[in-house]
Amino acid sequence: MKHLVFLFLFCSICVQAQFRVTGIIKDESTKTPLPFATIQSSSGRTTIADVTGKFEFISSSAGEKMVVSYLNYVSKEFVIEKTSHFSVFLESKPKLSETELIQKQEQSKRFLNAVYASIEQNNPKQALSTFQYKGYNKIVVTAHPDSIKGKIDTIKKSNKIKIDSTDFKFKKLISKQHLFVTEKVSLFQYSDSKFKETVLGSQMSGFKNPIYEVIGFNLQSYSVYEPRYELLETKYINPISKQGLRDYDFELLDTISISNRKTVLVYFKNKKRINKKGMEGLLFIDQENFAVAKAIMRVRGIIDLTAIHEYEFLLNEKIWFPNTYELKIIKGKNDDPIKILGGTIEFEGEYDELGTKREKAASDYSYMQSKTFFYDREINIPLSIARNSVAIEIDEDVAKKDTTFWIKNRKDRFSKRDRNTFAVKDSLAFFKGINAKLFFGRKIINGYVPVGFFDFDLRYLVSYNNYEGFRFGVGGTTNERFSKNFKIDGYVAYGLKDEKIKYHLGGSTRVGNFSNTWAGLSYIDDIQEIGSTKFNIDKRVFKIYDPRPINLSTFYHHKTWKGYVETNFLPKTESIWQLNYSKIEPLFNYAFFDGENLYNRYTMTTASVSIQWNPFSDYMHTPNGKIEIEKRFPKFTFQFTESLPDFLGNDFQFGKIDARAEYEKQFINGQKSTVLIQAGFAFGDVPLTHLYNNSPNNLDRDALLQRLTVAGKNSFETMRFNEFFSSQYVMLHFKHGFKRVELFKKVKPSLVLVSRMAWGNMEKPEQHVGLNYKTINEGYFESGIELNQIFSGFGLAGFYRYGPNQLSRFEDNIAIKLTFVLDLGL
Repeated sequence: MKHLVFLFLFCSICVQAQFRVTGIIKDESTKTPLPFATIQSSSGRTTIADVTGKFEFISSSAGEKMVVSYLNYVSKEFVIEKTSHFSVFLESKPKLSETELIQKQEQSKRFLNAVYASIEQNNPKQALSTFQYKGYNKIVVTAHPDSIKGKIDTIKKSNKIKIDSTDFKFKKLISKQHLFVTEKVSLFQYSDSKFKETVLGSQMSGFKNPIYEVIGFNLQSYSVYEPRYELLETKYINPISKQGLRDYDFELLDTISISNRKTVLVYFKNKKRINKKGMEGLLFIDQENFAVAKAIMRVRGIIDLTAIHEYEFLLNEKIWFPNTYELKIIKGKNDDPIKILGGTIEFEGEYDELGTKREKAASDYSYMQSKTFFYDREINIPLSIARNSVAIEIDEDVAKKDTTFWIKNRKDRFSKRDRNTFAVKDSLAFFKGINAKLFFGRKIINGYVPVGFFDFDLRYLVSYNNYEGFRFGVGGTTNERFSKNFKIDGYVAYGLKDEKIKYHLGGSTRVGNFSNTWAGLSYIDDIQEIGSTKFNIDKRVFKIYDPRPINLSTFYHHKTWKGYVETNFLPKTESIWQLNYSKIEPLFNYAFFDGENLYNRYTMTTASVSIQWNPFSDYMHTPNGKIEIEKRFPKFTFQFTESLPDFLGNDFQFGKIDARAEYEKQFINGQKSTVLIQAGFAFGDVPLTHLYNNSPNNLDRDALLQRLTVAGKNSFETMRFNEFFSSQYVMLHFKHGFKRVELFKKVKPSLVLVSRMAWGNMEKPEQHVGLNYKTINEGYFESGIELNQIFSGFGLAGFYRYGPNQLSRFEDNIAIKLTFVLDLGL
């Protein structure tokens, strides 16, 4: 017992002897901070100051000596005493001559070129044939209680005194627990140039089941050797890249020992001062093999990001292998509120709605920290990765791990505040409602509003066209709260002008989990725009309303039975295999002539396959199906439709081939270019109702303002409805959007340059009787300028029609359009 008491007292003394020491290092004459200065203790520990010159460490005892050094400055020694905060001022050495500066720059350039030339031998994904390891990740949203004043203030408003206890309550909460904690354990595997993460276990405070979007969110790049380094889904030029050698300035600061190997401390900073997306930071480069032994990446702007990668040197393989990496997010200087992880962490703007700079609130001290520890490493072993077409796979029982699992795999200290955060069911005031937000966001982005187990479809509520007039309806589909394996969908609608009821009813069942395969059957009685090109695989996108149908007057009525299979069984593809039986009646003056008979009503029985292939995207497989977590371009869509002769009374024999390629390029400076190439080829006896109209979106009216409508996404804004039809066509759309520019408070327009062109041909024009139209054999061309998001998502655009199909009157070639860009903020 005496030994236990002695041991307890000894431990207590040790704990009390350790204390937190903070400080800042500055230039003695200018008083400006010195970023990334080196602080070495007499006990052999080394600490690096951050980009603002601040440092922090735990001292074991008073009297410990610390030496601060910085390139081209005289080193200074100080002793740890009772004071826990130090301001250290360093005296600069005599300035280097111009010749010495040039020599120094050349030395840095030669050294970084050697680092770049050695990437292949130092990057684990290139130097090793296979590897696997486990990773424990913990994300905490919290604040330092000591940084919050926590007083109860009084506010005088309208001659009334209001007690404000917000800071007091926040400090009380944060002293006991964090705002949010999540942890996960994953198995990482690499083989045959495939890298996969399998999530074995995950838990989130306040949630029975983890939120898969948060699990799959890419906080930071795994590797420091890729040409683009990613932080919070924003890509930056990597300093260790061909472009990085041009865009960054480098400075060799010092030499430091890591794992008993000498490393050179390299400071890098983006040359383009106006480019807010440039990084700065430190690279610890092995002097012998030019490998990265440690990296600190820093971005300061709307939010401040600091990412740290630490490596361990493997003697047998002679390579630095990832050991830990972490990311810390704190509030930067921003005017507007910002949200991360769909509202997981929120920072208020510097100014309120009236433009007045507000006082600091408790939430301003909040920050998010993520840290991952790697363990159970295996190198160059026989390894085959199951289902390697997905980048992340989440186990079915990911949320069912017991205490033993977490004790075994938890590699970070699990504090009392951590435990309290998990113990409180609704711990977050800060994270409150995120599950509902994400559930709602998944639906609303596709045009649904979830109410219990049913998702109401917004497109059925109200619409307008020249044939039906105002159309009112209601409809939707059951969601996963109804069943994960069965769906029932339908709608009913009524047009005030044509006084007809339209409806649809369908159902489907899941027949494959990993492939997310559904088989379904449906019946529809409705109308459809003639000549419209539709890819069956296209996902619904949210639109407050679709502007094109407002001015449409030519439709066909159809009654269609449809059987289909929707599946993702091929890697990185989505496909729909469909069989249709339709009774069709044109609702305008039209008949199809096959050389012998005129058809103003006809039957079509068709089989079709529609496939979208995203070869460069990354996917996450969850118990609910696949999610595209990293959208990369180009993307390709292919659709083939074939009529089935002599089957269920089919009247025509024909086929259609449709193809589309999409490319999008996001630039580091915030600009974006998009290219769309689309083509269609119809052969055989195809009625005009099922040919191509090339997506027109302009009215046939004399006055320019009478043609004012809302611009579509990929429609020809100067082409009039029913002006052109084709049996074969190809079209090209090009857009380049510049970075948004702030003209006034809340007025930040985005300039977009647009060019579109199309060519087409009509085979057997004599088959189509009753509707006058032209062809675009010589080509159709238009260009324009969009000024989007001028205010609250609304903008203005202008387009001009030129080339062989230009109209005789100048003003008829001009189209003025309203634009609307919806930002859901989810």
